Amino acid sequence: MDISDQATLDLRYMRMALGQAEIAEANGDVPIGVVIVYGNRVVAKAYNQRQQLNDPTAHAEIVALTQAAEAVGNWRLEGCTIYVTLEPCPMCAGALVLARIDRLVYGTDDPKAGACGSLYNITQDARLNHRVEITSGVLMEECKSQLQAFFQRRRQENRSEQ
Repeated sequence: MDISDQATLDLRYMRMALGQAEIAEANGDVPIGVVIVYGNRVVAKAYNQRQQLNDPTAHAEIVALTQAAEAVGNWRLEGCTIYVTLEPCPMCAGALVLARIDRLVYGTDDPKAGACGSLYNITQDARLNHRVEITSGVLMEECKSQLQAFFQRRRQENRSEQ
């Protein structure tokens, strides 16, 4: 595939992930969205559901990995690309390695919990049995501003409750 074609697809799927993040926010959760693609076919779309499910592991990536494994009929997600609005945390980065995801595309870095190059680099660790190809910064400003606006509103709400 031509590099410009891949860049166009990356933009398309990241926009879909941003749409999933909006659903998370509407449900009171941190706006993080995910899309997983296999052979140019979307096999999973998910958003953070920690608040909704009262489950600390219900990160968008984990929910989407479960959907994708069911859709392709295998826990090994070789040939899949995952699009995430925020750099995955250690739990999610580990799950990407275990699922054998080929490629990760994410929007904005997470300097406080990012495990794909910012704070840790689990997805590229040579000591593990699989490495994930990474493309970062796709629709970075949109992803970053969505998160910043959410947390700014949260801080204002917390101040007004006090």
